Amino acid sequence: MSEEKKSWSSRITESATWRSIFRHNYSDTPRNRFLQISSNVFLHLHPAELPRHAIRIRFTWCAGGVTFLFYLMLVVTGVILMFYYRPDAAHAYTDMKYAQFDIPFAWLMRNMHRYSGHLMVIAIWIHMLRVFMTGSYKPPREFNWVVGVILLVLTMLLSFTGYLLPWDQLSVWAVTVGTNMAGEVPLFGRLLRKLFLGGHQIGDATLLRFYILHCIFIPVIASVFMIVHFWRIRKDGGISGPL
Repeated sequence: MSEEKKSWSSRITESATWRSIFRHNYSDTPRNRFLQISSNVFLHLHPAELPRHAIRIRFTWCAGGVTFLFYLMLVVTGVILMFYYRPDAAHAYTDMKYAQFDIPFAWLMRNMHRYSGHLMVIAIWIHMLRVFMTGSYKPPREFNWVVGVILLVLTMLLSFTGYLLPWDQLSVWAVTVGTNMAGEVPLFGRLLRKLFLGGHQIGDATLLRFYILHCIFIPVIASVFMIVHFWRIRKDGGISGPL
């Protein structure tokens, strides 16, 4: 029986699927180190070789990775908070207060979500500053620079739409200012304002629209651009460009 289990487990660990996911048992040689990375589904996200300056913290500040870490924290805490939030004007504020004061550890999730959002905005600006100051936007990385700018805009939109969800006086006035700014867009301004408001004035439809933007629409688009961003970093040979 033990031999059957051993053969069954060995068939799994020696299969192509298993070997494509987990680290191979290669001997420690320069060529095998390359194979360990290039043939592993997780490790191959990083190039097999990196310039020495690319792994120095004082060069990269780790700002890109920190930004992604805060994004993951936002996703996890946001999903938890969704269980206690109803996106309608009659319940949004009371649901927020109920989660803050009555549900065990919900205050912790809300504060982690809030401060992770603030820190993500700070980290992505630091990341963009580092990329600009080190010349990492230059060819052949100009396409990834454009993707990064799009991610910066999406991050700001995530921060703005999340700011509105408590639906207090600050939120209502922020919606007023934001939709009025959208209304000034040439040609399509009135259509955009009506689309965001869900009508001609602020109401339940307005909150629902910004809730969908914050929880579904913008995160999905941001995730797609993050995948493209990481892919281009891999194809361009590492996390840092020319000086």
